[in-house]
Amino acid sequence: MAAADADRELTSTLHLGLRSVVGSSPSTLIEDFYNQASDEEKSVIDSALSSTGENAMIFIHRGAQKGSRFLVTPEGVTIGRAPESSIFLNDVTVSRKHASIERTGTGFTFRDSGSLNGSYVNNESVAEKKLVTGDEIQIGKFHLLFIGASNAGEK
Repeated sequence: MAAADADRELTSTLHLGLRSVVGSSPSTLIEDFYNQASDEEKSVIDSALSSTGENAMIFIHRGAQKGSRFLVTPEGVTIGRAPESSIFLNDVTVSRKHASIERTGTGFTFRDSGSLNGSYVNNESVAEKKLVTGDEIQIGKFHLLFIGASNAGEK
């Protein structure tokens, strides 16, 4: 029986302990992403970085919708498997109303909405976290990269 179990594929949807963190810091992650981006993506990234901080961007850099990008406005965004979500992630590893990103002060804050599988920022389980440029948000099988203004009071 143990031999049969050893041959099975791991069924966890998150595999957090098995994958290496992509880069050692948020700034390394954004630099790596930028270096691999298309000219159009670089233009969008530059625009977000040089903005006044009113808006931010989310890029899906790993997962089924890799390359998708979403504008985060001062009104915020919802993230989930529900079709009405601002950022629709269609996979069973994502709760219908999984999380949100809201404008708080001079930046943006990520909030998990009590999802079943939880949310991770930079490979750490979080319920709420102030985001900085280069933060990697993992929701189920999706890895999202947060890009905000570099002068927006990130701490």
